[in-house]
Amino acid sequence: MVDRRTKPGSAPMTTADDGSRQQRLPDDARSTADAVAAFVAQAKAMAPAAQGTRGRLVFALDATLSRQPTWDMACALQADMFREAAALGSLDIRLVYYRGFDECRATGWISDSAELARLMGKIDCRGGQTQIGKVLAEARRHATASGIRAVVLVGDAMEENVDVLCAKAGELGLLKVPLFMFQEGNEPAAEQAFREMARLSGGAWCRFDPGASAQLRDLLRAAAAYAAGGRAALLRLAGSEAGAARLIGQMK
Repeated sequence: MVDRRTKPGSAPMTTADDGSRQQRLPDDARSTADAVAAFVAQAKAMAPAAQGTRGRLVFALDATLSRQPTWDMACALQADMFREAAALGSLDIRLVYYRGFDECRATGWISDSAELARLMGKIDCRGGQTQIGKVLAEARRHATASGIRAVVLVGDAMEENVDVLCAKAGELGLLKVPLFMFQEGNEPAAEQAFREMARLSGGAWCRFDPGASAQLRDLLRAAAAYAAGGRAALLRLAGSEAGAARLIGQMK
């Protein structure tokens, strides 16, 4: 059901399977030369996030059919992100997921782990191709409009134009928004793309084994620490957790 109250040019809000209000993400329009120049100027003018402000993290998940076991695992682990951030300040998470035929949705900003778990628990995985480009476009919109500190993407495949994705990753790098690309398994094309996207954004790529909840938990906790407290918080966590050490070792 489309919400007719949405503003002209904005993506319509739809009612998800669980009755919650979620935004269906639009296709990203190709940038013109003038738009690129304006974006670069804006990126150079942006100030870093102020100390003490709420951290914002875009948490993106591949919800295609092969991902159901990892989706369930992420549901069980997501509270650890909030707990890690609570020790440093506060954290808001925007869940973005893609699945099925051209379906990519985003929740509002969530500051409560129970609410995030409730929403994730109502979403089932469906067959379809990756839509990472839409995730990156959504992250860029929020980076320029309201400020985000990091993007986490958990997936096992890449079925899009890698050069287009890398260009978007580079734009996030200009905005000082690192991509933390967490790859399940060892699909070569996904690894090549994820590694390069992470590098261009100033972020990090890490692989975790299928079903390895401890590995994914450490990576998510490290990303949350960065989103809530910046590089200094990630450095402190790296002294005691392998996941944080893996991230900070790659970040520029």
